[in-house]
Amino acid sequence: MKQFAQLIKAIDSTNKTSLKVESLTQYFLNASEEDKLWTIAILSHRRPKRPVNTTLLREWATEISGIPLWLFEESYHIVGDLAETIALIIPSSENELDKSLSEYISEIITLKTLPEIEKKAYLHENWLKLNYYERFVFNKIITGSFRIGVSQKLMTRALAKATSIDEDILAYKLMGNWTPETTTFQKLILEENEEDYLSKPYPFYLAYAVEDDFQTDLGDINDWSFEHKWDGIRSQVIIRNREVFVWSRGEELVTDKYPEFQRFLEEIPDGTVLDGEILPFIDGDIANFNSLQTRIGRKNITKAMLQKTPVILNAYDLLEWEGKDIRQLPFSERRELLDKLISQCSCDEIGLYLSETMNITTWEAAAKERERSREKRSEGLMLKRKNSPYLVGRKKGDWWKWKTDPFTIDGVLTYAMRGHGRRANLYTDYTFGLWDGDELVTFAKAYSGLTDAEFRKVDAWIKKNTLERFGPVRSVTPHHVFEIAFEGIAESKRHKSGVATRFPRILRWRQDKPIEEANTIDDLKALIPK
Repeated sequence: MKQFAQLIKAIDSTNKTSLKVESLTQYFLNASEEDKLWTIAILSHRRPKRPVNTTLLREWATEISGIPLWLFEESYHIVGDLAETIALIIPSSENELDKSLSEYISEIITLKTLPEIEKKAYLHENWLKLNYYERFVFNKIITGSFRIGVSQKLMTRALAKATSIDEDILAYKLMGNWTPETTTFQKLILEENEEDYLSKPYPFYLAYAVEDDFQTDLGDINDWSFEHKWDGIRSQVIIRNREVFVWSRGEELVTDKYPEFQRFLEEIPDGTVLDGEILPFIDGDIANFNSLQTRIGRKNITKAMLQKTPVILNAYDLLEWEGKDIRQLPFSERRELLDKLISQCSCDEIGLYLSETMNITTWEAAAKERERSREKRSEGLMLKRKNSPYLVGRKKGDWWKWKTDPFTIDGVLTYAMRGHGRRANLYTDYTFGLWDGDELVTFAKAYSGLTDAEFRKVDAWIKKNTLERFGPVRSVTPHHVFEIAFEGIAESKRHKSGVATRFPRILRWRQDKPIEEANTIDDLKALIPK
């Protein structure tokens, strides 16, 4: 654990990518294979399940530290991180433990099966015998929230330097449904096993958002293919060995969530990997993303759910054909193969559709097509260079997303809560309301969009104008108006306003506007697409 804790400390203490990669590289060169495997798992979001709920962690931490629970809660809201708060309040002893990362994780996995009294004894013993930073890392593993500013891409880059294996090959090896309990470092990283690749997707290629005056930097418009950017779940559907595998962009195997795609076996040959968007498809038309959320996260997909919210795959790329990786072919050639595949099958009957490509010859025409996005239930346009290969991760140059302008509305600040991380001592998480007659009704929460200076000004005002306190939340005097931007909107029975907004954020602080001129709930509902 000492070696792993030192790695996390080194990574957490710098913002320089090169130093993070170097620290990881040295760790991968020197750590045991068991610890290396668990480090890869932790940094690629394959952490062990949380063995103790946070309520018990709070209670046991306050008991051993001798501080009251209310003081712990106040400290937690200032620190902004549960694992760090617990690490700070517990005193260390001189009798330190010297167990490896993999030994600790093995114990943590077993801990989930033990009765509460044994869980408590285990945590007390280890909290007291670990130093501060080891205790912090130990708590991070226990709580399951291991965000330390290292992407899987950086981790893969360091692993490539330590093993001399190509970074793209490693990215592919790390995809899939593996855990440290089902494989070894030797098998996962160092060996070549063809059977391991049966269900594995390819690393996704991600687009950059366009910047101002981007047209002048892209060259001849005839070098570009245009299509709509669909608002669904980015996925790869794999057909190999007469089996179907469905992967989300978050590297989650979700085959069981979309049983409709088993019909692909009727028409799609083995050795095919499709890249596309899972979309709700109701009464022969693309539906709002909000309707798809009724299926996301459900453990069991019922027949009623399948009938209420059927889905399709709107395919826009072909990554594997006849068992061969074709990602290095130009996009135009991959699309020709995909177009031919779909034209030769009864694809509408199995729920496979084609995302239409458009050869647009002027930027004026592109802008007009972008304006039609909402009526087509898309988020804007995708621009793909016709001769571009399918790369790994977010690479600037060949794929761009030109999203529609967001919806906007003016809301009134009604509640505030402290932020996290470097903003843990400031009130930066806000709740906003819109007028419904004489009442302000909550419609959205947002915590981004202001400058640091603006956040400090609003924080100072909140502390002087608090009406009530509800734990970490403060209600404030209605006074300030903010323009709120959001990407999507739909009716919702779960929200008091009757409306759900997607990805709300603060666009600007309307200091020029009195609260009486803020928008109403009816104004918000008028934005819902017909």
